Amino acid sequence: MALTFEIKKAAESGGRRASLALPHGVVQTPVFMPVGTVASVKAVEQGVLERIGPESRGAQIILANTYHLYLRPGHELVRRMGGVHRFMSWERPMLTDSGGFQVFSLSGLRKVTPEGVEFRSHLDGSKHFFSPEHSMDVQIALGADIAMVFDECVETPATWERTRESMGLTHAWAQRSKDHFDANKHLVPWFAEKGGQTQNLFGIVQGGMYVDLRKESAERLVEMDLPGYAIGGLAVGEPREVTREMIARTLEWLPKDKPRYVMGVGYPDEIEEYAKMGVDMMDCVLPTRAGRHGLVFARDSDGNVVRMNIKRKEYAEDSAPIDAACGCMVCARYTRAYLRHLFVAGEPLGLTLNSVHNLHFYLATMERVRSELKVVSKEKAPIE
Repeated sequence: MALTFEIKKAAESGGRRASLALPHGVVQTPVFMPVGTVASVKAVEQGVLERIGPESRGAQIILANTYHLYLRPGHELVRRMGGVHRFMSWERPMLTDSGGFQVFSLSGLRKVTPEGVEFRSHLDGSKHFFSPEHSMDVQIALGADIAMVFDECVETPATWERTRESMGLTHAWAQRSKDHFDANKHLVPWFAEKGGQTQNLFGIVQGGMYVDLRKESAERLVEMDLPGYAIGGLAVGEPREVTREMIARTLEWLPKDKPRYVMGVGYPDEIEEYAKMGVDMMDCVLPTRAGRHGLVFARDSDGNVVRMNIKRKEYAEDSAPIDAACGCMVCARYTRAYLRHLFVAGEPLGLTLNSVHNLHFYLATMERVRSELKVVSKEKAPIE
């Protein structure tokens, strides 16, 4: 088995604590996954990633990006280097997205057909083509523990008709992704090393902001009997209450005995809310992106999330840490005044320290959610 999902605790609200066993390790969920777009979580070294978070346990699982690694340095080079784990010296679990969202974001540089997407590189303008089969080949070469089907993310706002047309393309591509993946998954670089284990292919529910289409998409994908399911196409400009509704409704139609993943969300209070609803996995570039722009997260005396712009003048002589209750290596050593100085002076260390604190904050948030879950039921679900 390449994936085992064991639910240990579940709450009446829907949240659950589980153990997700993957070829490169075991992940405790609900989990936040830092994003390492080009095989690097921006400004944070891998050894630091392994030590941040409560009790210095580090990030359990991180992401890499199929589109970006395909363009540079190239998936075949990564394959020759032994896969993305070995290439970047990270031996814990990883997930790769399909490249669909990045191609979607190219807007005027792409052309979508039933066969796939023709696009121009944002690096040099060169022309490329991604089909579901090609996305699988790239992801197999990269060798993350979890791969994603190739999908199309519809723009927001979009009409019901446009969304349904796009969703139909996503479903057809999901089946093609699965067929090609099943025929070639043994080509993953670490197949023999891991005793014949393979990657795991997750489906992606689309359907825009329409409940009926989300239901149809979830049901169609569940029929494919994949080992896990993601909810895609959210946090693309819609109001937060719409995001929440789409997640809540989609969770109703996804299997309770398989991992459920919401892609590309969100602020700390949002990921906490979604975890308590029953989402098992989440990712977002926000902790490091915000850190690089001087935005750091803390909690007030009531436990509410506070967003602090560290470059504000009011912190110029502030000798307090970002968050006195935070246990991260940054708050244990550095003051707000020093962090502001680094940012204003343009020192790269400031971007790193802000990012490390924010990542710790996210991981600590998930740790607290896991610890607060009370036992209601217990299920075991090994997935072939």
